[in-house]
Amino acid sequence: MHHSASPRKGRTGRPRSAETDRAILDATRAALVDLGWGKLTMGDVAARAGVAKTTLYRRWANKNELVVDAVAVLFDELELPDRGCLQSDIEGVVLQFGALLARPETKTALMAVVAESTTDDALRERIRSAIVDRQKRLVILGRERAQERGELPPNAPGPDGEQAAAQIVGLIFDLIAGAIVHRTLVTAEPVDTAWAHQLSTVLLMGLGRLG
Repeated sequence: MHHSASPRKGRTGRPRSAETDRAILDATRAALVDLGWGKLTMGDVAARAGVAKTTLYRRWANKNELVVDAVAVLFDELELPDRGCLQSDIEGVVLQFGALLARPETKTALMAVVAESTTDDALRERIRSAIVDRQKRLVILGRERAQERGELPPNAPGPDGEQAAAQIVGLIFDLIAGAIVHRTLVTAEPVDTAWAHQLSTVLLMGLGRLG
């Protein structure tokens, strides 16, 4: 499942060009690697992408929106493989996630927006909606597959069951993403096959009790 950059609502006129969007987002990540958050400007991105600065502002209101979308499209590359069992599926996406965070453009962009979001509530909310909430799709799909295989029990019926399922999805995402981000960006250790297996084993021990 792939998503395009978040469009700004209320715009009319010529349709957006997907090729131009890609060029702008690629240029944004490259500029972050070269310049860092503090020195990055919309003008610099426009120059690198070969577009007018007004083209950027028709798509994104400010640098915060632009950088978050530049990060979000990278995470949209993640897919949950179907390896036949929940543990193998988890290990597959963990390895993808680790490889993604090991890329300089992803690492630099993610660390920049997270650091900036500590003092910017609007930016933090945009990160939540454009990246975190969107990537919970992987956990939802993984649980559904596991339930169909009989590896996990079905969700409890009714609104309470839906709420409990949503909480479990959020917890699983936090555990997996948090562990990978910490290992990759904080301790700078590799996310390899052995570590992915250890993480999935610990996770599944808890999932069996959560349901």
